[in-house]
Amino acid sequence: MRSIPSIKENYTRIKWQKLVIAALLIGFLASLLAVFLKHSTEHYEAVFFAKAASNNILLALFPFVGLSAIYFLRQYVFKKKENKGIKEVFESTASKKNLPAYKIPSHFFNGFLTVIFGGSTGIEVSTVVASATIGSMAHKKENFFRKYKTELICAGVAAGITALFNSPLAGMLFAYEVISRKISKVMVVTMVIAVGIAYAFVLMMEEQPLFVVTIRAWHWYAVPYFIVLGIIAGLHSVYLTKCVLFFKNRFSKIAVQYHKILIGAVVLSGTLFVFPQLYGDGYHAIKESILSADTAVLTLSLAATCIGLLIMKPILTSITLSAGGDGGVFAPSIFIGAFLGLFVALFVNTFFNAGVIPLNFMVIGMAAMLSASIHAPFTALFLVCGLVNDYSLLLPILVVCLVSKYTAQKVYPFTVYTYTTAK
Repeated sequence: MRSIPSIKENYTRIKWQKLVIAALLIGFLASLLAVFLKHSTEHYEAVFFAKAASNNILLALFPFVGLSAIYFLRQYVFKKKENKGIKEVFESTASKKNLPAYKIPSHFFNGFLTVIFGGSTGIEVSTVVASATIGSMAHKKENFFRKYKTELICAGVAAGITALFNSPLAGMLFAYEVISRKISKVMVVTMVIAVGIAYAFVLMMEEQPLFVVTIRAWHWYAVPYFIVLGIIAGLHSVYLTKCVLFFKNRFSKIAVQYHKILIGAVVLSGTLFVFPQLYGDGYHAIKESILSADTAVLTLSLAATCIGLLIMKPILTSITLSAGGDGGVFAPSIFIGAFLGLFVALFVNTFFNAGVIPLNFMVIGMAAMLSASIHAPFTALFLVCGLVNDYSLLLPILVVCLVSKYTAQKVYPFTVYTYTTAK
């Protein structure tokens, strides 16, 4: 007859074997989903934007078509079940509530349709919830997995973020800083395995960084300007958060969903006529600005464009989400941060003869704004370094991320994520 210690040892060995297998599958499926959604969205967003740029009628129609298609799917395919974004993940990890399987296709298609038809957000949150659902489904397959639901959800989220941004550390840190806020041995092991698979998948697919940049060496005399950028980013992130909460509250009082769609589509179309840079995730506009950043001159026209983008992006993102679009504040924060960094650099160069490097400020601004918007400085640090595949700015990015986060927290203690979970 086997002794109790040997039975326990055997049980532990089997448990870890099954957890490893689950993490391997979660990592593969989450990375496959993330890469497929990223490339599909990039391709069709570029195609649709090019069509809209050459035909203004399409620019007026696309937001209405996209929001209507999402409404149709929600009503007739997903049985009137509404997506709530990352709030769904928080609810699942904080209770016995599971993420149902339909969340995978629901967030996949709704995020895809939102962005390609001009909704001013990104696919990152759609990827996070779909990847979390993969982890949630895995935990239901074995009885002893039940107590590891949060760990398996975090493995899925970490793998999805890794595949999107080519940064394993960003994936794990996001799962820790934003989703779980606690750590355990099982969580570390499952996340490392899932992220390892996701990163191997990314390398095998030869995924390129989202932004191709040539970082120039930064100088210590720029540090005061970095800190100013961090403070402004922190304040602007509060504006973004307040916009999302304000417009969601206002739209929630509109009883008929199609009225929300009509209002959202009209505002989106009208704004995109003036600022086509706000179409979709806006990464196309960042890429264009990167090419000319270090030779740009702060003219009245450029200043007006930057200020207009910084004011309107939070409003358009909020209206996109409130009218039924699927997404979050990841891509908007990166977009806002890039143009905020560019504007601050050109401003101090023009009026204070600062001699700072605008391209560096664009990269640092992305991280600063993301850090402040989600209160996750280390996630923002490694995510943005992964976006540009360059760690030369690691130290200034870290400093600015901490400054922007604590500025935002002092002014307003909630993010879009924590406000909804605290209410």
